[in-house]
This record gives sequence, C-alpha cells and structure tokens, in this order.
Amino acid sequence: MEEGNHSMVTDFILSGLTDHPELQAPLFVLFLLTYIITLVGNGGMILLITINSRLHTPMYFFLRNLSFCDLCYSSTIVPKMLLNFLAKSNSISYTSCAVQLYFFISCADIECLLLAVMAYDRYVAICNPLLYTVVMSRQRCNQLAAGCYAVGLVDALIHTCCTFQLSFCSSNVINHFYCDIRPLLVLSCIDTHFNDIVMFVFMGFIILGGVVIVLLSYIYIICTILQIRSAEGQRKAFSTCTFHLTAVVIFYGTQLFVCLHPTSSNMDMDKIACVFYTVVIPMLNPLIYSLRNTEVKEALRNVMNKLLINS
Repeated sequence: MEEGNHSMVTDFILSGLTDHPELQAPLFVLFLLTYIITLVGNGGMILLITINSRLHTPMYFFLRNLSFCDLCYSSTIVPKMLLNFLAKSNSISYTSCAVQLYFFISCADIECLLLAVMAYDRYVAICNPLLYTVVMSRQRCNQLAAGCYAVGLVDALIHTCCTFQLSFCSSNVINHFYCDIRPLLVLSCIDTHFNDIVMFVFMGFIILGGVVIVLLSYIYIICTILQIRSAEGQRKAFSTCTFHLTAVVIFYGTQLFVCLHPTSSNMDMDKIACVFYTVVIPMLNPLIYSLRNTEVKEALRNVMNKLLINS
C-alpha cells in the first residue's frame, strides 16, 4: 500500500444489494432459506454418494466434488451477506475481503473446470463405452479432480495478490454485496491496466477453455447418439446428459454474462447475475441432479426406506 497524501484503507464498506431499508428483512429471510436449502441439498448429495456403493462411479465422484464446491462457494458469500442485512454497518476488514475474494475465485474456477471434466466423462461414457472403465479409472478421476482444485487455487492466488497490491484511496465503498475484482479495481488510485490484462487472460483461459471442452464433448455425444438406431437407446443416452447440460448452461451462461458485461454498465444487472451464480446455482445443482436422475432418486428412496425400517 502506497503512503503519501492518501490514507491507507484498513477496511471496506459493502454497498449491498439494495439501499431500501424495507427490503432488508424480506431479503434476509429469502436468502436464509436459500442457504439452508443449499446446505441440506449439497450436504445430502455428498452423504448419499458416499454411503451408496452403486453411486461409486466416475460421474458421481465428480458430482460429489461439485456439491462440495457449491457448499464452499455459497458459504463464502451468503453468511456475510446475511449478516449485512441485519447489521447497521456493512464493513468488512481488509484481510477478510482478501480472503473472501480468494475463496470466491477458487470455487468459481473449480466449479467451471469440474463441469468441463464432467462433460468429458459423459463423452467417454457414450462415445467410448468399452474403454470407459480404463480411461476413467479411479486414478485418472483423482488426477482430474486434483487438477481442477490446483488450477483454481493457483489462479485465485494470482488474482488476489494482483488486486491487493494496489493502493485503495479514492474510496473504501465497494459497490457490491461481496468482494469482487472489478468493483475493487474501481477503487484503486493507481493504474490497473496490468490487473485488467491478468483478469482477461486467466479468466478467459479458464472459462473459454471450459466452454470449448463442453461444446466439443457434446458435439461428439450428439453425433454418436444420432447414430443409435433405436429411439429408446437415443432416449437413454440423452437422459444421462440432460441434467449435466442443464447445470452447464445455467452456470456458464451467467458467468459469460458477467465477464462480457462492461464494467461501466448498470451495476444492478451485475449484482443480479452474481446473486444467480453465487446463491441460486449452488441451491439448484443438487435439485437438478436429483430430480432428473433415476439413480440418485433410487438411492435416496433406498436410504429413506432403511431409515423408516430402523425407526
């Protein structure tokens, strides 16, 4: 932090979602219910996949990691946002802001890469079913998951270090409901051109790389499915992909909107999009994968039956 005519920033003020006091209580209740559903849904998915041996396959291995990532993703943002709805001052310390930014970027990157890996998993399962157990071995799955976590953690460290080596002196009010890169860059009193380049290159590489992997995987998947002669066979093949494709469209759609949306545009639109992929999507993912997946529903039914019998 540079010293001189500018005072050093020791904490920030989050502007939050709304300036209307009458909306604070309803929004608190809404996001609290959403967070509870997120915790129960993703925690239940992790537990269900862990205890049910029929779900010990590569697809559910990655789904369990996705649920864990969603738990961390939501827990990085929502508890502080709920506290700010009740508090008179929406302050966050300099260190806490850096930590929140780091874990937010980590979880976003990891989820983005996990969805791409899951698309590759579906490609192998449908296009090369005879080699599926060999290609997607336990060792390979562990390596792919570890790669997703490693890339996400390193990328987040780069962005966090580049952002918090800046001097913040024009204001300490972040026009957002959590610490994000672009609102923080606006507060810098020194040139942020290098930060813009780093953000564009690294985020573009991860998001566009994930999109390319998903698109290529599903192009091959669709071509393979169309070659199946029986309508029933096509239906079964499509059914194994629909829940993942739904999650992909929702997540990548909102991510691309935020990344391609100009910083100078209406910030309220950015906030709405960020609420969607930081709060709503972690809640929706377990619902999408459970409601549209017969194996998950069957496993859940078996668990419920055992609990009823034991009680």
